[in-house]
Amino acid sequence: MTYRAPVADIAFTLKHGAGLAPTLAQNGALGADDVDAVLEEAGRFATEVIAPLNTVGDKHGTPLKDGNITMPPGWKDAYRSWSAAGWNAVALPDTFGGQALPHALNAACIEMWNSASMAFGIGPVLTMGAAEALAAYGSDEIKRIYLGKLVSGEWMGTMQLTEPQAGTDVGALRTKAERAADGTYRITGQKIFITYGEHDLTDNIIHFVLARLPDAPAGNRGISLFLVPKLLVGKDGTVGARNDLRAHSIEHKLGIHASPTCTMVYGDHGGAVGYLVGEENRGLACMFTMMNLARLAVGLQGVGIAERATQQAIAYARERKQGRAAGASAGSSAIIEHPDVKRMLMTMRALTRAARCICYATAGAIDASHGLGDKDSGDKDKAKAADNRAALLTPVAKAFSTDIGIEVASLGVQVHGGMGYIEETGAAQHLRDSRIAAIYEGTNGVQALDLAMRKVPLEGGAVVHAYIGELRNTVKAVREKNDPAFGATGAKLSEAVDSLERATAWLLSKVNEAPQAAQAGATPYLRLFGNAAGGCMLADEALAALRVSGGEPASRVAIARFFAENIAVQASGLERAVTEGADSVNAADAALTA
Repeated sequence: MTYRAPVADIAFTLKHGAGLAPTLAQNGALGADDVDAVLEEAGRFATEVIAPLNTVGDKHGTPLKDGNITMPPGWKDAYRSWSAAGWNAVALPDTFGGQALPHALNAACIEMWNSASMAFGIGPVLTMGAAEALAAYGSDEIKRIYLGKLVSGEWMGTMQLTEPQAGTDVGALRTKAERAADGTYRITGQKIFITYGEHDLTDNIIHFVLARLPDAPAGNRGISLFLVPKLLVGKDGTVGARNDLRAHSIEHKLGIHASPTCTMVYGDHGGAVGYLVGEENRGLACMFTMMNLARLAVGLQGVGIAERATQQAIAYARERKQGRAAGASAGSSAIIEHPDVKRMLMTMRALTRAARCICYATAGAIDASHGLGDKDSGDKDKAKAADNRAALLTPVAKAFSTDIGIEVASLGVQVHGGMGYIEETGAAQHLRDSRIAAIYEGTNGVQALDLAMRKVPLEGGAVVHAYIGELRNTVKAVREKNDPAFGATGAKLSEAVDSLERATAWLLSKVNEAPQAAQAGATPYLRLFGNAAGGCMLADEALAALRVSGGEPASRVAIARFFAENIAVQASGLERAVTEGADSVNAADAALTA
């Protein structure tokens, strides 16, 4: 079974879960009909053009020969049609040809590109991030030459941090930058795990490379960011000779085989020409513009792969007959009628919908931080509050969603049984592809540490407590609705929010006093946060579906109830892992050295 974009579900979550409705109300140039039209066309392109290339890309890979990479059959035409249609420019600044539409709308599109093919979807995301970073920090001169091409997608971009000895510890990088007499820089060194570092989708590739100047301070404070084009570009925009850089090798990966992951070498012949982006020794701050957008996009990869795995598993379970379900009169039953299979499918659907809500809400907070949807867009306090909300939710969106992408894809294999372990069904590819998302753009353990040690303490804990207060408002609304269809949703979500609040208070008391204990509980805390937030967001969606026409209330209430009664109930155990598990983690040396 191939993928079919769930446009109606996505549109509903976007409008009623991500807070896009206020944006639409305040933005006279963008209406609900416009949003629907964008999503319909994105869904059509994802379903009809990209999705059929997914298996082709997995089998063909991206062979490297003589320094050149050949993308799978059909990929170049698909990418060029995609960029020509303006999809790269959806949320980018209109100053250089972008459409300046909400990030939340672009997030929905990104989900669909990645459902159709994760290997396809990750490349453009990096180009979008490169354009955002260049728009924010580049000089007028390099923006004039490069930004329009990045916005349109005519040229693609990369993000280059990682080196053999410097993964998460970016401050340990050794790539060098030397000042040249003409105001440019010469870059020498090696980068590894570079997504789309070389390919033939576009004529030029614009690399954003972290490097260190000779007189730079040690560590993170001495890193600068440089724009390094594959092909040199004159001041008049004319493309010239190849720069002094190359793809040395390509990684042979577990999944996303059609995404070329390269080892890049700079400076075989004296140094690649680079252009400073931002200020010297302030490159990490510039790169974070790309990294934060990429983290949300990777979270959306988790949602995308989970959606595709869920669609395939449900379709298979409806067709596959095995055994006789309890109460069936005669003959074999479709496996979807067996309670355990039904439980797996509902777990897949509920987790996918919850992760989608969290990611879209994060994108909505980014929009609000830019003043979208606010009558008084100059209100700095509102913008700051929204920026803090986005900061709080980003690590959850990235880690929770990519964790569930793996879990849902694994359940998809299980639903297929032995056929799921056979490559021809496609279920195995979803599991293989999903696994990287929990690793790149900051491992999920790093995201958990970021949440626990940096984001929860924001404003002395005021940001997270305000958010927990909003979750309590949702619980109150469910209880006041007093609809029997919700079952124990209100009670179970209340218990989950109680656990989150107690675990949050514990973390805040330990961040400075006992940081090792706080760090030991970071990962279960992030899952607890995701479960509580996701459950409440699904309940919000269900309540909205009861208010508006076309919301499929029975389906959304059933999903919210299942999540509350089967997933949110894990909260108390996660709370205890946070607050009581630290000693066993930090006392584990004897077991690990045996």
